[in-house]
Amino acid sequence: MTPQLLADTEGPSWITPPEPALTPREMVFRADAMRPELRARQAEAEASGNISAETNQMLIDAGFYRVIQPRMFGGYGFDLPTYVRLITAVARGCPETAWVLSLVLGHVHQLASFSIDAQRDAYGQTGDFRAPEVAAPQGHGVEVAGGYRVSGAWDYASGCSHATHILLTFTVDKPQPGAPCMRMGLFNSADFTIVRNWDVIGMQGTGSDRVVMTNIWVPTHRTKPYPPEPMVLAELYRDHPLFHGPARPFIITESAAVVVGAAQGALDLYEESFHARKPAGPAGGSRTDLAEYQLNFGRCRALVDTARASILHTAERYMAAARRTCETGVPCSDEEARRMTLVILQSIQLANDAVDIIFRTVGTSAAKKGAMLGRCWRNVGVLRGHLAHQSDSAAINYGRAHFGQPTIGIS
Repeated sequence: MTPQLLADTEGPSWITPPEPALTPREMVFRADAMRPELRARQAEAEASGNISAETNQMLIDAGFYRVIQPRMFGGYGFDLPTYVRLITAVARGCPETAWVLSLVLGHVHQLASFSIDAQRDAYGQTGDFRAPEVAAPQGHGVEVAGGYRVSGAWDYASGCSHATHILLTFTVDKPQPGAPCMRMGLFNSADFTIVRNWDVIGMQGTGSDRVVMTNIWVPTHRTKPYPPEPMVLAELYRDHPLFHGPARPFIITESAAVVVGAAQGALDLYEESFHARKPAGPAGGSRTDLAEYQLNFGRCRALVDTARASILHTAERYMAAARRTCETGVPCSDEEARRMTLVILQSIQLANDAVDIIFRTVGTSAAKKGAMLGRCWRNVGVLRGHLAHQSDSAAINYGRAHFGQPTIGIS
């Protein structure tokens, strides 16, 4: 089925972005300038299990949450390559901060296929929208007049303590014949409470805790079938091609940009350690003069640069495919979307390989509690094990799609 455009009978509710003249270059420059402060706050985020309110406000003030948000809803409407550059720049300073930012802002892509009334509810008068999402149906809804009564407990709600809203999937009680048995709902931050249960060896500072709701009413217009039906966009999205692109590679880009940026940050620390470490023994030389470290630094530079180039190139391919869909109404093929996803997953593997070499060769100082390089290694290790990052199953399913066979599983 081809994507449809919903008529916007009441006209768009235009919201002026905070800085109408802000450019992609300036936004990324701001992220680069934050690096020292983000680095300085890493230990605090890990110890507290969350990024601070001050850090979150810094991201809000810089306009980062609005990077791809539609301009008519108070965002800047920049493209996916700009998004990647922004997230990698933030992750270079603090991967945990970047994870919260990347996912929370990325969910405007999910919001775009809700009803236009739901989107108006979400963006409100100012366009301040920050929503974690849990796609696994860990709640249950009972259909009532005008909507659903929903209860449940959803784990892994990254960024929930800094949210204005949240997107949650729930099963439906006694659906009508032929109706979907699951729906995703748009809820307000006041609808849920947070249970602190995020206790892991890496990415501890993301606040990916459990959210709990009990008998919360959500109107029908703020829900949609899940898994999603073919993308249905409002007419006002005609000038925002990014939202016409396929969901799968976009979702993987959200997290891959964090991994690639974290690897860049690890390489920064690796080089700094060369200058900081004193020569060992009377005949020892500086690490910058030793072939072993020159070799390892060169290998890691190639891995990180290739990972970055791959994800940026795929972001450009994504935008080209999204523009074709926007112009023709023909959606990106499943095979093409899966091929883009494979390249993005490969960038994660390359970045992971670089960080592993760095940690293995830098010395035992990186293993000390609180060491920034050790934290980066743990963070990337946890991210590499994410269910969405399993490249073997993704490769199998690309091959099945390419050869005309049905895909299996969820990858």
